[in-house]
Amino acid sequence: MSTTIHTTSQALPVEPEAGKRKLSTAKAIQEAIAQQMRTDDSVFVMGEDVGPYGGIFSSTTGLIEEFGPTRIIDTPISETAFIGTGIGAAVEGMRPIVELMFVDFFGVCMDQIYNHMAKIHYESGGNVQVPMVLMTATGGGYSDGAQHSQSLWGTFAHLPGMKVVVPSSPYDAKGLMTAAIRSNDPVVFMFHKGVMGLGWMKKNKRSIGAVPEEPYEVPIGKARVAREGTDVTIVTLSLSVHHSLDVAEKLEKEGISVEVIDLRSLVPLDRDAIVASVSKTGRLIVVDEDYQSFGVSGEVIASVAERQPELLKHVARVCVPDVPLPYASQLEYAVLPTPARIEAAVREAVAS
Repeated sequence: MSTTIHTTSQALPVEPEAGKRKLSTAKAIQEAIAQQMRTDDSVFVMGEDVGPYGGIFSSTTGLIEEFGPTRIIDTPISETAFIGTGIGAAVEGMRPIVELMFVDFFGVCMDQIYNHMAKIHYESGGNVQVPMVLMTATGGGYSDGAQHSQSLWGTFAHLPGMKVVVPSSPYDAKGLMTAAIRSNDPVVFMFHKGVMGLGWMKKNKRSIGAVPEEPYEVPIGKARVAREGTDVTIVTLSLSVHHSLDVAEKLEKEGISVEVIDLRSLVPLDRDAIVASVSKTGRLIVVDEDYQSFGVSGEVIASVAERQPELLKHVARVCVPDVPLPYASQLEYAVLPTPARIEAAVREAVAS
């Protein structure tokens, strides 16, 4: 591996115009990684099947052909070992991108993630930085079973010391990955399988979108108004942004105006954006493909209730109930935050 360390201090454009060039989310992630690897020799990728296979969800397709096996490193099936290796490289000045194939696998390596990656900067009195990206796949809907279908971003957001980003679009995926690589803090980058735009998965028109060719950043910690509305606010993230936009478009024909807030980041959480939207609508629905209890949905609601509780005329949550994700498709879709469940929640809200 090259020992030349380049800095990442040169400023990049922040949220430029998207333009007309279209990419899938997977291609956008690949492009972000490749562009940073070309300009910074300290950036490298490691994980299971990230090399010739290109990542099980195509997050690293084509990278080994350009950068070779010393910078795109296939690892054994030992999450504790290769995440620990990434942490060690980061504290020594490298900028590793380490892929945890499924977020569900965090259990075998959480000591490395939380007791080391997330705490080294604090425990060193701020003297040691850990500029590492932990990239991982999330989400259900594909009959992958209880051990390969969870989202779990609330688990990581609950634990201090890590930034957590969850893109829903190709544009945000590239910008957030670029920002994550350039950050001097550990960043957990969580992509839903359903937003990647893979041909062998369920078709999703929103998984392909306009992406600038030049490198740019999407600020970590800044939410986006994905759709403006006046009757009800949906605060959501990841694939549920797509579902919420579909519902909003459908209900617009009936005169129901839905505002959709795409959080994009959980840590930091853009509480101001949440409150600003609810101050317009007075009705809040949180849609979250993570478990309902002790998670993101409650935190979003608290962001309003603790600041301006008088804004809330109606509050509801559309989340995964506190059960393991079923393998059987009909049972799985019964617990996921589907468009039908979101629509029902919006109709109840505007009727209140």
